Amino acid sequence: MQDFFRRHWQELLRIREKLRLSEETVHLLLAAGVGIIGGLVNLVFHLCIDTLKEVALRHQGDFVEIAEALNWWQRLLAPTVGGLGAGLVLFWGLHWVGKRGSSNLLEVVVAGDGRLPFRHALIKAVSSLLSISTGGSIGREGLITHLTATAASKCGQLAHWQPYRLRLLVACGAAAGIAAAYNAPVAGAVFAAQIVLGNFSMNLFAPLVLASVVATMVSRSFFGIEPQYQVPSDVEFTHVTQLPWFVLLGLFAGMLGAAFLKLLRHSELLFSRVTQPLYVRMALGGLVVGAIATGYPQVWGNGYGATNQILHDQYELGFLFGLFVAKLLATLMTVGSGAVGGGSSRSPPRAAHSASSPDGRPNSANHHASLTASTWISSARPSPRSHAISASAA
Repeated sequence: MQDFFRRHWQELLRIREKLRLSEETVHLLLAAGVGIIGGLVNLVFHLCIDTLKEVALRHQGDFVEIAEALNWWQRLLAPTVGGLGAGLVLFWGLHWVGKRGSSNLLEVVVAGDGRLPFRHALIKAVSSLLSISTGGSIGREGLITHLTATAASKCGQLAHWQPYRLRLLVACGAAAGIAAAYNAPVAGAVFAAQIVLGNFSMNLFAPLVLASVVATMVSRSFFGIEPQYQVPSDVEFTHVTQLPWFVLLGLFAGMLGAAFLKLLRHSELLFSRVTQPLYVRMALGGLVVGAIATGYPQVWGNGYGATNQILHDQYELGFLFGLFVAKLLATLMTVGSGAVGGGSSRSPPRAAHSASSPDGRPNSANHHASLTASTWISSARPSPRSHAISASAA
């Protein structure tokens, strides 16, 4: 045997080099694995929310339908108790796990080594589940994205991979989480390339695309391909003269989003002046949301149900104005008090003594934009619902 290796060692080395996977191939295989994780995280998160809704609210279905079926005192009590429970989980849980580095997804990619603390993410996920399942005006998509990215980073840490690969895994996790949560693979890949990595080079973009596609396929195998928004069949783009209205709507939605983020920061500063513990602040935020929900039950949840009702012309113009203000205040109270959740992985400055800053904002901003678009254009064009759809996309 030794003689054989001595005679053929050069040929054996060439065979080994041919069989060895290239760096790009390894990254594609890892991206596919991260995509599977993203689809499964989305499934588990949905199942947990459904279970907690059944336990806490004794109902299943969309949050708007549940809120409308409850008594006024139940709408008032549920977000308050949920905020208290979510705050206690953060208050005790984050003290228990201790400080283990940054949990900001963008920070660990841009300025860090790609390591996201796993136990921190689990604590925040439990807190977010309690907030969402009891009617908090917040979305689940940000936590799905963050959990997927954290799980991908943890797998890389266990394998003792280099920081450059950990950063790519985090970006693939973000792409997979967005794709699975929104059923939008292209959006997930573009988001991760532009926002997380800031790089569209093919050796980085290809794994992001694969992770997004696999996550979407896994998610669709459980939830189907039903779109989030039920668009009426009579909504269509028929004339090129409609384009200027969509341009104006895009500009308006952008300005509204910028104003919304500024209001969120002011809300966080306002709650930071409350000297009580985090769980008291979150219970107070839940109480305000509950009070708003007694008159506007549509403020519960991430806004999908109310937006679908808007698309089917179920609200009058005057009611839409009131709902816009109510949803805005409810989201400011939920997020400003310290609740974890949202529509992307962006993390704003934390309130004092709170390591639980929310993970995102765009989901609520989309709902506000769709509400405003419907009220602004409903008297100007014959098909306002198409503008509500475009505002949600913006």
